[in-house]
Amino acid sequence: MRDIISIPLNSEESLIIASDNSGGIGMKPADHVQVSYETITYYSFRVAAMECIAAGAVPFSVVLHNFCGVHSWSELVIGIQKGLGELNLEDVPITGSTESNFVLQQSAIGLVVMGKKQLLKVSEKIFSNDLMFAVIGSPLVGNEVIDHADQVVPLSMFREVSNLEEVMVWPVGSKGILYELNQMFTNIEFSEEMLRTNLDVLKSSGPATCFIIAFERFQEEAIKNIAAGYYHPFIIN
Repeated sequence: MRDIISIPLNSEESLIIASDNSGGIGMKPADHVQVSYETITYYSFRVAAMECIAAGAVPFSVVLHNFCGVHSWSELVIGIQKGLGELNLEDVPITGSTESNFVLQQSAIGLVVMGKKQLLKVSEKIFSNDLMFAVIGSPLVGNEVIDHADQVVPLSMFREVSNLEEVMVWPVGSKGILYELNQMFTNIEFSEEMLRTNLDVLKSSGPATCFIIAFERFQEEAIKNIAAGYYHPFIIN
């Protein structure tokens, strides 16, 4: 199952809630990875937004929990706004809170994305040998995300692929491609030996730097045209 909560609102819509957090990454001397606060929230927003959209929802609100300090708030918001802009969701409001009573030795944030989903929109599929698979983007973690930013799938590309009819998209997080593939279907369990691909299927994809797509054979060319150099097909034996 996805890392989301689904709450029925009425007979037509449900509320989808997705979240992400980050700790020890930022601008404080004790942080393990030194990056700007804009970068932190951009990538945390990616994770939660991609989970929300992959579940079939349209984001309508972002909540930020800031433990980096009062003066970091504006830069943190800029990172979220950058992600919203890539998804053409500039009007989505951002709210949240800052821990201002105590100073932490390391940077930390929590981020929640809420969306609404039409109940008639089906995003789940049963595995069959007729399906084709690919990973869009590459699994990256830590400093790799900065050093190999050209391999991180753009949010705008994720949005475009997600809008295709009859495809199933699934963001890859810290547990890797194989783990996420095993969350997609209830009628099969995959092993590493079953997958043929040029990517490491066990490696962490950190802040959702790639995603899995399952699709019908006739859709392959259209998906290749959208994904271009980010497209990594894999075969299931």
